[in-house]
Amino acid sequence: MMGLVRSRAAALLGGVTLGAIALHGAAAQSNINAGNVTLLERLVIGAGRAPKVAIDTPQAVTVINQAEIDQAQATTTGELFETVPGVTIVGSDRQLGEAFNIRGIGTTENSSDGSRIVVNVDGVPKFFEQYRMGSFFSDPELYKQVEVLRGPGSSTLYGAGAIGGVINFTTKDASDFIKDGYNGAVRVKAGFSSNGLQTLTSAVLAQQISETFEVLAAGNWRRQENVTQANGNLLDGSEFSTLSGLVKGTMHFGDNDEQTLRASYQHFNSETDQSRYAQTGVTQMDPFGFIDRKVVDRTAVIEWSNPDTDNPWFDTNVAFSFSDTINEQRNHRATPNGPLSNAAPPSVFADQDFQYRTYQLTADNTVEWIGEGFENYFTAGFQASSQDRLVTFPSGATVVPTHPEGTEKRLGVFVQDEFIWDDRLTIVAGLRGDGHWVDPASSSIAERDGYAFSPKLAALYEFNDAVSIFGSVAHTERLPTIDELYSSAGPTRPGGRNPAGSSGKTRSLDLRKEQANSIEGGIALSGYDLALSGDVASLKATAFYSRITDMIASNEQNAFGAPPPSYYGNIAEAELYGLEIEGAYSSDYVFANLAYTLTIGNDLVTDTPLRTVPQNKIVVTLGARNPEWHLEYGARVTLADEGRYIVASSASGMGADGTAEGYGTLDLFASWKPDYDALAGTELQASIDNVFNADYRENLSTNRSVGRTFKLTLAKQFDY
Repeated sequence: MMGLVRSRAAALLGGVTLGAIALHGAAAQSNINAGNVTLLERLVIGAGRAPKVAIDTPQAVTVINQAEIDQAQATTTGELFETVPGVTIVGSDRQLGEAFNIRGIGTTENSSDGSRIVVNVDGVPKFFEQYRMGSFFSDPELYKQVEVLRGPGSSTLYGAGAIGGVINFTTKDASDFIKDGYNGAVRVKAGFSSNGLQTLTSAVLAQQISETFEVLAAGNWRRQENVTQANGNLLDGSEFSTLSGLVKGTMHFGDNDEQTLRASYQHFNSETDQSRYAQTGVTQMDPFGFIDRKVVDRTAVIEWSNPDTDNPWFDTNVAFSFSDTINEQRNHRATPNGPLSNAAPPSVFADQDFQYRTYQLTADNTVEWIGEGFENYFTAGFQASSQDRLVTFPSGATVVPTHPEGTEKRLGVFVQDEFIWDDRLTIVAGLRGDGHWVDPASSSIAERDGYAFSPKLAALYEFNDAVSIFGSVAHTERLPTIDELYSSAGPTRPGGRNPAGSSGKTRSLDLRKEQANSIEGGIALSGYDLALSGDVASLKATAFYSRITDMIASNEQNAFGAPPPSYYGNIAEAELYGLEIEGAYSSDYVFANLAYTLTIGNDLVTDTPLRTVPQNKIVVTLGARNPEWHLEYGARVTLADEGRYIVASSASGMGADGTAEGYGTLDLFASWKPDYDALAGTELQASIDNVFNADYRENLSTNRSVGRTFKLTLAKQFDY
């Protein structure tokens, strides 16, 4: 199937390329299309000093907008990324087991990938690391847009070690709901999913308090029972009940009301009883058992921005934020007849609260210099943060070796210059320096500090309105986290999870920082009035290569009686490379989207594939619109090749099922959004996921696929 996927993608890319170039004359006559906008023409907020169109950025960028979030009818945030090239959600279909993988960077066992993949909510970094848990907890109903900036091109603005990329979540605003001529709006929504009998109840209140002040309050309640897999088995531990909410106020003031003061608070609460301890998935012989969990995630931010349009020396943004994630776990029960059923459980299973608490201050300023035929924007700023990693025991103080406590203070300073010549050539140069100071909770362990630097250079050149090329080079350095430095594990008993026993693992105090040199480049194509009046097509292909030295990875345990290895170690050399293709076509009556991902990764020391590389995959969406009846409907086909990897150890996070299987799935969707009479403001979404009940296992998951699922969502907005 790999050859089939590759040949189809190559044929499609070649056909679209030739078609766009042949029809360039028509494109030049009509290079502005107000009626149809493809996914590559959406504005990207987080890629530079100002919003820009995705296809015009010198890196691979995908924007998921509100319409796609609604259409996905997602239960978890991970389901929003199913059509994004280069992105895989690793872990499982359990709500608390999701983590991100971009271009082969990201695992479930080493969630310290939080510094390789930066995840932000309204600019606030979100990160959680705990054994067999996911790294991000939230509800998709809270967001209006998600941006995925793939690769190290965004390391200047977000973190010197962000080799995988950046994911920016943007929460909803009152202005998204208040229409011209109205003072407020109320939006209610109800949803149902057949698999797991999931229900969603949601409400939004948006109010214009004055001409310059608006507020939004949103609340969601989502619940689900255990879902059924395609093979007919229940995915136990996938049930949950969550409450989430958002309060946000926005005020405009100053000359021309151009200054903005925004404050928001987001709250997520999820409770599960008798859930699997291993939320990222387990093998048939589960050594982890069951537990009751309550996860609370809080995010607060206050930010001020002043574009000062009359002064080219000032375009300033300042934000102070607080992030707090707590996992309260209670009442561990061993798996009946499992490895721990007749033994005292390790301390990691005791009643305890795992917590990450982070304070951050960020500020940046942009100076613009505009002359005849050119524009230049110079941005300088800093990020300062303090993160506490805590464990609290209700019954008294104890130590969890696999979840060491400590405080990490960070300071990042960055500069970026964006030069635009003749509206054709864009050059972006950036440099970032990060320092961290780590103070472990144990007084017997020495403190650790370190410094990392990340320079980059990117360029994009537009030959004409239809064809442009782009490329970049970047160097990234990632400092080891508290988890990687101080985690340890005692030896297992003979006859335990490993029949031969194992020697355990020691702290990794000699870890070196991870470094990578990356290069990427590609071509972007666009055309208008191609087949139908007012239609638009766009395509962006990106090839990338990263050479990583001292890559930090989890070590395997030695045999019982042998000297224990450190928990983490440095892989001297590794490489990741591949190809991503993103394409779209839109007209008044039909639309299509394409996402193709090919990723290869190798440990160059052992000459073996990296275990974190996802399957190659192509996703094609075809749909139609009926403007008269306000209908939109279509189908999505996903084809994935077989995995390259045979995995024998459950410690890898991928189970022991052997090589992952190639698979194909079909999803159907439809929406109806009337805008007349009493039905105005009504939205009806319906979909069928995995129509043919395909049974498969992806190679970054221990669980098999979820079975056929019917979804229905009804929303109504009332304006006043």
